[in-house]
Amino acid sequence: MGSIYGDWLKEQRETAGLTQQQLADMAIMTRSHIAHIEAGRRVPSKEDARRLDRALGTGNVLSSFLPRDEVAIADYFEAVRLLEQQAVMIREFALSFIPGILQTERYARAVLSAAFPPVSEEERDRRVVTRLERTKILDDPVTPVVWALLDEAALRRPVGSEDVMAEQIMHIVRLTEAGRIRVHVMPSAVGVHPLMESMLTLMWFEDQPPLAYSEALRTGKLHDSPSVVQELQSRYDLALGDSLPMKESIALLRATAKDYGHYD
Repeated sequence: MGSIYGDWLKEQRETAGLTQQQLADMAIMTRSHIAHIEAGRRVPSKEDARRLDRALGTGNVLSSFLPRDEVAIADYFEAVRLLEQQAVMIREFALSFIPGILQTERYARAVLSAAFPPVSEEERDRRVVTRLERTKILDDPVTPVVWALLDEAALRRPVGSEDVMAEQIMHIVRLTEAGRIRVHVMPSAVGVHPLMESMLTLMWFEDQPPLAYSEALRTGKLHDSPSVVQELQSRYDLALGDSLPMKESIALLRATAKDYGHYD
């Protein structure tokens, strides 16, 4: 829907004889935001859609055909992957698995090997490469700023071999000690907490409204409704308040890696 929506917006803009910058000025938006909408990478908020309708003289067409915020999408992750690359700040919550941008190759391969229905070795290799491409956003020493809140269950449940888990956990420790990311662990002893329902990714951008992405079994939702994003940000903040401080989190990560057989 996003791509069709973006194509229609571009057609209306060009019919009106406007550049992206001219439309952005008229709609009180940024040119890059217009470009992302036209490319299908973003969906405008309801207020953005209303301003675009007014600027283009399209009545309420763009508002009426705005994709619903909370509809679960099937082929969802390509848009999320692109947004991930544009973000200046990312906050992850991991419920069962280590977040994709922090995964090692062997951990990613173990996760993807559990796919159902099963896929061919060639397809699995392709997915591993795609996932590892996502980790390259950490090659930049500064941007995006990344915080990872890890439920202890994601550390205690073995994925692959014990060696794979030890390597994965120490990868996170090294990223944290190098100052590239912040990590906090949500101890199992906390019990019920505000993020127990699913994994969560929060993203902030330089010149666009923040987004949230949640995922469960065969379901992914990209949230851009300001009220929903704010609620999910608040849930994250509450959960972060119940988590271990970073120093204690690193100590727990090291101890868990040692349980899996890692020794410095």
